[in-house]
Amino acid sequence: MAEVKLLGTWTSPFNHRVKLALKLKGIPFEYFEEDLSNKSALLLQYNPIHKKVPVLVHGGKPVNESTVIIEYLEEIWPQNPLLPADPYDRAQARFWVKFVEDKASAIPRFLFTAGQEQEKPMKDLLDILETAEKQGLGGKKFYHGEKVGIVDIAFVSIFYWLEVIQDVVGIKLYEPNKFPAVHSWLENFKKEPVIQENLPTYDDLFAAFKAARGKLVPSA
Repeated sequence: MAEVKLLGTWTSPFNHRVKLALKLKGIPFEYFEEDLSNKSALLLQYNPIHKKVPVLVHGGKPVNESTVIIEYLEEIWPQNPLLPADPYDRAQARFWVKFVEDKASAIPRFLFTAGQEQEKPMKDLLDILETAEKQGLGGKKFYHGEKVGIVDIAFVSIFYWLEVIQDVVGIKLYEPNKFPAVHSWLENFKKEPVIQENLPTYDDLFAAFKAARGKLVPSA
């Protein structure tokens, strides 16, 4: 059995944040796919409070919430760092991750609502896109230069999923010509070999989200 386990669902951007961090840092792990409509005893054991994924289990001890997990990985496995070494740069990286975290729930709310209920998640998602574009967060290949880091994982996991979900919903929020810096950032991210090998495909996500939205939003 692997020392490190990851409990997740393949459609979750938060799960893939952790999975990508593990892959980028070269940490071996054992993956357990969860069915959140029929939660496993393992998930209920390791996350009894929220009963959500992702959950990292290291040496039998659970760590919950994607950003907390990535910070934990940084402390235990310092190789291939995802946070910058300079304290000020680390603080700035954490600021941007927190910015995304505060609005990240807009992704499922945009997918599983319609009409007026969609207005707030749409505003939050546009705020993420517009802020990233205006602040030049995609002005370099990645946020800190040539290597993927925690800020890239936080932002681009939202952008990648939004590309699919907006097509499922039928409302375009992200268009490359309106957000050229974001587009460049996202394309650089998708071209990285480790990213390519570990992100779900557009077609698979589209089919899964279309079916899920049809069940929860009957008028869709």
